[in-house]
Amino acid sequence: MNTIKRFGAWSLVALLMLGGLTAIGAAAEAPTLQRIIQNGTLRVGMSGDQAPLNAKDRSGEMMGLEVDLAELLAGAFEVELEIVQKPFPELLPALKAGEVDVVISGLSITPARTAEVSFVGPYVLSGKSILTKSRLLAAAQDASDIDEANIKLVALSGSTSESFVKRYIPEAQLTTTSDYDAGLQMVLKDEADAMVADMPACLLSVLRYPQEELATLSQPMTIEPIGIALPANDPQFKNLLENYLGAIEGTGILELLRQKWFEDPSWVAALP
Repeated sequence: MNTIKRFGAWSLVALLMLGGLTAIGAAAEAPTLQRIIQNGTLRVGMSGDQAPLNAKDRSGEMMGLEVDLAELLAGAFEVELEIVQKPFPELLPALKAGEVDVVISGLSITPARTAEVSFVGPYVLSGKSILTKSRLLAAAQDASDIDEANIKLVALSGSTSESFVKRYIPEAQLTTTSDYDAGLQMVLKDEADAMVADMPACLLSVLRYPQEELATLSQPMTIEPIGIALPANDPQFKNLLENYLGAIEGTGILELLRQKWFEDPSWVAALP
């Protein structure tokens, strides 16, 4: 992780400590933080199939913007990072069950989710798009242009993409899958006319499979803030995460990560 090595996670820790932001000092009133310090591990839930945010490379190692961000946060807490991979629909239940400390996996900050868990961020702005082989569908201006009964759509189960289709494209036929790759395969095999997903995922698939002549929208249909989910009713832990994320943003490291994963396609070659 060249970006992290360049700036150094420990320099971030030093910066935060100068401002009096020590994890140990807040642990007494923050059960999640106390557990992280006692275990010496930050457990981060990720799906592992949401490149460029998180994905596995050819050797099975996790990579992506969110992986780099999780490494920085673990360094700030002075603990080891443990990535807990689960299917996307299982991530928030795992957080509420205490199986992970945070979820960093392309989660849009929504009122419904915020009623169940807390959020810090955003660290990325995303939006809904479609991945398709149809140039006609790819030319759609908004959701109403693809809201037809003969159009077959696929979306990730439990995601805001699923909710978006149900609300704004109700006439279309919807199938849900537990991961992005399954949805992509349905499009590639002509089992679905389009996959509704976050725009970064759609753009990645276009770059990754040039021979398939995939296409996506020129502009997203929505704008969605992506944030870090953490347990509700843990204000000390939330405050500390907000300060850490703010420091990462303020030093320019987060912008470099966005450039690395969203603008430079060289990392695509590392995918299986």
